Amino acid sequence: MATTHIHHMQPSVMKPFDKCYLGRKFLFGSRIQTYQNPVPTLRRRVFVCRVWDALTSGNSVVMAIRKGMLLFRQGDVLGSLVEFDKAIQLDPRQKAYLWQRGLSLYYLDRYEEGEHQFRIDVAQNPNDTEESIWFFLCEAQLYGIHEARKRYLEVGRDLQPVMREAYNMFKDGGDSEKWTAK
Repeated sequence: MATTHIHHMQPSVMKPFDKCYLGRKFLFGSRIQTYQNPVPTLRRRVFVCRVWDALTSGNSVVMAIRKGMLLFRQGDVLGSLVEFDKAIQLDPRQKAYLWQRGLSLYYLDRYEEGEHQFRIDVAQNPNDTEESIWFFLCEAQLYGIHEARKRYLEVGRDLQPVMREAYNMFKDGGDSEKWTAK
């Protein structure tokens, strides 16, 4: 009986290296399907693949962000901003997490837009010390250091001592000599 059962099995209708199948075996189980029910499994796979692509924009968003980060590291700050904006156009939810875009804006002297980018990033992650500092740097360019300190974004306590020190130094005008003495 076991031999007969194996004889009636065939490989899945989907190719094992199909872009939607690759890496998602855990969603679909085995690649082996029986003759009795290949079509519903295929439909389910196609449906799940289409949902996945709709949610991830076919990974175009991730690729745009990665390309933007690479361009920034290579010194093409304007090109990085174009890629970050492309990611937001593909998936507007990304804007709240794209602190990298804020860095590009800062280095392009677009401080008001950078300030806005860092503000929404900190609103999304209220413990983000570094983005609060970048927000301050944008504000200092726009309004001066004293006004920027009045408007400083409060964040939760950072677990990294060096980041707490940096945060306090920018916020309160701490002693920079203390940093070089350590």
